[in-house]
Amino acid sequence: MNKRTFLKSISLMSAGLLATNKLQALEYPQPITSAITKPRPLLKGGTIAVTSPSAATANREDIILAKQLIEALGYKVKLAANIMARRGHLAGSDQQRADDLNALFADQHVDAILCLRGGSGAARILPLLDYEMIRANAKPLLGYSDITALHNALLAKAGVLSFHGPNATSDWNPFHVKQFQQLFEQRQKVHYQNLPKADDELVNTQYLTQTITAGKAYGRLVGGNLTVLTALAGSPYLPDFDGAILFLEDIDEAPYRIDRMMSTLKLMGALDKIAGFVFGDCNACTPGNGYGSLTLDQLFTDYIKPLGIPAYRGAMIGHVKRQFILPVGARVVMDADAGTITMLENVFAS
Repeated sequence: MNKRTFLKSISLMSAGLLATNKLQALEYPQPITSAITKPRPLLKGGTIAVTSPSAATANREDIILAKQLIEALGYKVKLAANIMARRGHLAGSDQQRADDLNALFADQHVDAILCLRGGSGAARILPLLDYEMIRANAKPLLGYSDITALHNALLAKAGVLSFHGPNATSDWNPFHVKQFQQLFEQRQKVHYQNLPKADDELVNTQYLTQTITAGKAYGRLVGGNLTVLTALAGSPYLPDFDGAILFLEDIDEAPYRIDRMMSTLKLMGALDKIAGFVFGDCNACTPGNGYGSLTLDQLFTDYIKPLGIPAYRGAMIGHVKRQFILPVGARVVMDADAGTITMLENVFAS
């Protein structure tokens, strides 16, 4: 379903697409001492701003549809000042894109920020952001792919929790709308589990999860796009991985490049610190021509299995039609046998 279809059928959503799962009585095993700032709640009818911190859009239609999307969800729209700017492949200069993001966090009339698209370039603006101001004006920021750079920087430099999920130009199907409502409007402690098999399937082939190492793990959720995450290695814009639940996804990366990036995470010490591991989708991550290739299964055997921590793959995370909206920085429990992630805390300031 594309956004046009969604805008026509939002009132016909099926409540069964994402059932409200009851949170089991799970307790976090040890206190969290790191300072996390939760964003203020998004009030129904408030204002959602759209900004483009990464690549430019060549289509004015993207802006029109983004506005219609937000209005269909029941919110007012504010566009960043430089939303249609362009410098090469970027949505304006680094200063323009940073100014937009700083201004939207500072604007008391803006209640949440939705990124227009990913692409490339968000990391370039990280040194230009006012993290002290952002922490003082924490509000929900939603996006994925290249927006991984912002999620990690906000957590590392401001301690601010943000949300890994669809961009404004994503396919906002009823699954996404239902999760948006559960998380931002009903403020549930969401239980993330892949959709069940389709009616015409004997077994679940489309949303299959695979256990790498059995068990449950507790920790703060960190991660995002593997390529963008590893590009921040050695910088101050990565959060502490100690005791974290690391989630990853990627697109259009050959296995040898996935191998290189997993090796980077290993060599920088990140993998040895995490408490649990979740891999989402690796869309079009197939070998090119050559002498052969390691498989993703082999890479997880090499890098994740020896860690001895709970781990699974196949979660609905990444460049897929239906993806989870995950709170980056929130306390969660992941169950590698069941293929689930469950929030253990409310993610908005009280």
